Amino acid sequence: MNTATTITTTPFAEDVLEGLSGKEKHLSSKYFYDDNGSRIFMQIMKMAEYYPTGCEFEILSQQSDRILQQLPFANQEFNIVEFGCGDGMKTRHLLATFMAKGANFTYIPIDISQEAIDTLEKNVRAVLPDIDMQPQTGDYFEILNGLAQNSKPNLFLFLGGNIGNYRHEEAVNLLKKFNAGMHKGDMLLMGMDLKKNPRTIQKAYDDPHGITKAFNMNLLKRINDELDADIKLDQFDFYCDYNPKSGEVNSYLVSLKKQHFHSTVLNTTFYFEKDEMIWTELSQKYNPDDIKQLATETGLTVAHNFMDCRHYFTDSLWIK
Repeated sequence: MNTATTITTTPFAEDVLEGLSGKEKHLSSKYFYDDNGSRIFMQIMKMAEYYPTGCEFEILSQQSDRILQQLPFANQEFNIVEFGCGDGMKTRHLLATFMAKGANFTYIPIDISQEAIDTLEKNVRAVLPDIDMQPQTGDYFEILNGLAQNSKPNLFLFLGGNIGNYRHEEAVNLLKKFNAGMHKGDMLLMGMDLKKNPRTIQKAYDDPHGITKAFNMNLLKRINDELDADIKLDQFDFYCDYNPKSGEVNSYLVSLKKQHFHSTVLNTTFYFEKDEMIWTELSQKYNPDDIKQLATETGLTVAHNFMDCRHYFTDSLWIK
């Protein structure tokens, strides 16, 4: 591999250069969610095999009144701050219930995708035209730092099982950052996928429709488009595997032949052996003991685990 002394300094470029230069190649799953990736993920959420969306939809549709009852600040003004809000279709059930119960809150959805924010605002206002909503596009922690000056209590939402995309040490570090931006008594409602029949999990992450494959392949398309690369997409495939003991789903892109591609922006050529893999994503599954341990490690306390009827998924409510 030949690398020039001067390359572009965008985070995406830097991370691609680092990830594809190492012995064990990898690409960060945070780059799934450009506008096109966000659209593909919305298709994933509609698949029958992808149970997390339906399970969390059930929880928020049927148990939002119980969630509100668990909030110590339910009878005063508060913020609902949602990280990685997506299209808002699930969250609006919780918001509608809270409004129907007379809760006085400001909804602050945060996402890195402007398209996702625009879609969310349209979806939420369609059913809740009177909601006090202040959408924000950008980095979680920059916005969180700004909210720290606000004296109102907060309910933070980190839904969809997104915490499972972080390795344990990374999850602990992320949640400690959340903790640092929380006031005493603030709460965090976090979607967490639970350990279950391995076949159920495998089908959810390796669907027969090829949508999850397209979601992963979009990473290579981004490299072509944004870093002026010449990747032949049909020379890569998608693979994932679930380990029931560790609770880890790992996803990969697989090189179907010995090959190379060049990025003009990076002025770098990347080489692949036949069957060499690029690790793209972790999706961690939990049991109640795992959840309690993770909360303890990050200085928070589990107040209640709200589960769907099959106990496939939980929205776990934590308090600082």
